Order: sequence, then structure tokens, then C-alpha cells
Amino acid sequence: MKKNRTSRLVIDASVARASGGVEAVHPTATAVRDFLQQVLIICHRAVMTPAIRLEWEKHESAFARRWRRSMVSRKKLVALDLPEMPGLRVAIDDGPASNKDKSAMIKDMLLVEAAIATDERIIALDDRVKALFSEESKRIAELRGLVWINPVTNPAGVKALLKADESERQWTLAAMSKAV
Repeated sequence: MKKNRTSRLVIDASVARASGGVEAVHPTATAVRDFLQQVLIICHRAVMTPAIRLEWEKHESAFARRWRRSMVSRKKLVALDLPEMPGLRVAIDDGPASNKDKSAMIKDMLLVEAAIATDERIIALDDRVKALFSEESKRIAELRGLVWINPVTNPAGVKALLKADESERQWTLAAMSKAV
């Protein structure tokens, strides 16, 4: 991957919910806010499907709402209407995970499907679901190349992602599954 490559990022509503404005001091709120501000400044774009947008509108903070509007005005928001990937959903449902874990993964399939259809980049705060998908990537090839970054717990990953640095590949689900 070359430097300064524009990526389309799938950003979960958990990020929108946690982001704080300039007055925020909580480490989570500030880490997420700083990440979103960098995305606004750098050439990356955000992906919104109707389902992701609905989740954002339901959970976004005031800061995230202003950020999303700024992304729209700068033409940095990519609106896509994607079909579900039934084969992938069946593969998850047929897997060895518990019903509770399968339900959590199916709930976040909107992120996975959007990432597979774009540049394979997911930004989300849920490390538990990331670990579940990472484990599933051992048997489901479509998941292996997805880069999944938590901007709060993985500052090195955020830095690599924002710079479009080749080192971001160490945070693919397949690479993380080897560490599990």
C-alpha cells in the first residue's frame, strides 16, 4: 500500500456515541474525538450505508453529528446502498460460536459487509466482537483481510491507519487470530 492512500473507513456508531467535544476530558471521548478530527483533515472518507447511518443517528453525540455534517459538506462521506451477504451470514450462523456470540456478530455484519465492499477498514470500540470475528476469520476467508482498529485501545493502529502505512496490516482479523 502506498503512502497517502485515501481509504474508505467504516466507522461504527460506538465511535459516534463515545466522541466528545472540545470540552471533553475523558480518555475515551478525547481519543475518539481526536481520531474523527484527523479523518476530517486527512484525505480518508467515511462509509455510510442506510443501516450504519440509522445507527449513527440513533447514538451519535453532538460532536459526532457536527463531524458527520462536516464530512458531508466536504464530500468525504460515501453513501452506499449495499445488499446483505447471505453466504457470510450463513457461515457465521453455521460456525462453532455460541448463540450469544453469533448474535453479536450478526448485529455487526453491517460493518463487515460495508468494509468488504470498500477498503476493508473498520473503526469500532467493541473489542469483544472484533475478537469473535478474528476467530471466525480462521475459517471464513472473506474476513481475513479486514483491518479492525479500536481508536481507544490501539493508538499505534490508528496512527498507521491514518498514515495509510503498510504496518496497519498487522491488525487484520487474520493476523489477530494468530495472536489469539
